[in-house]
Amino acid sequence: MKKRWRFALLTVAGVLIVAQFFGPARTNPAADPRLAFQAQMEVPAAVQEIVSRSCRDCHTNETRWPWYSYVAPVSWLVIHDVNHGRSHLNFSEWGRLRPDDAEDLLEEICEVAEKGEMPLRSYLLLHPDARLSSTDVQALCTWSAAARGQLRGARDHEK
Repeated sequence: MKKRWRFALLTVAGVLIVAQFFGPARTNPAADPRLAFQAQMEVPAAVQEIVSRSCRDCHTNETRWPWYSYVAPVSWLVIHDVNHGRSHLNFSEWGRLRPDDAEDLLEEICEVAEKGEMPLRSYLLLHPDARLSSTDVQALCTWSAAARGQLRGARDHEK
């Protein structure tokens, strides 16, 4: 029985060691500051701070990769979450959005913040400072509504 446990433990350890050499890459694509959301619209300093503290790691090209993002299999989950987050909303690429898409994302930012869906609970376990307070949520929603209004106004002005 001892031999089985020892074999199983050594096998798991061996698989984990080999796994360190495989898996997706951690990337921070080059970011053009002219495309960033704060370059594309008016963003209060408080909102910029909230985005930096609570959204940056998964929703920009400026991810801070913590030590555990280098340890498989956790690294695979972290990289997946970051890639998924960026594909859905990337504040670093805001200038590439069509106005209708930007308006939809602005509305969604408020909705997910109000519902407590973002930041992800798994992220908050290791980053408790990223938790959104009710003041943070209100600031995001106020800014989001104002920005949507600016987009609608610009679109109406063009017609």
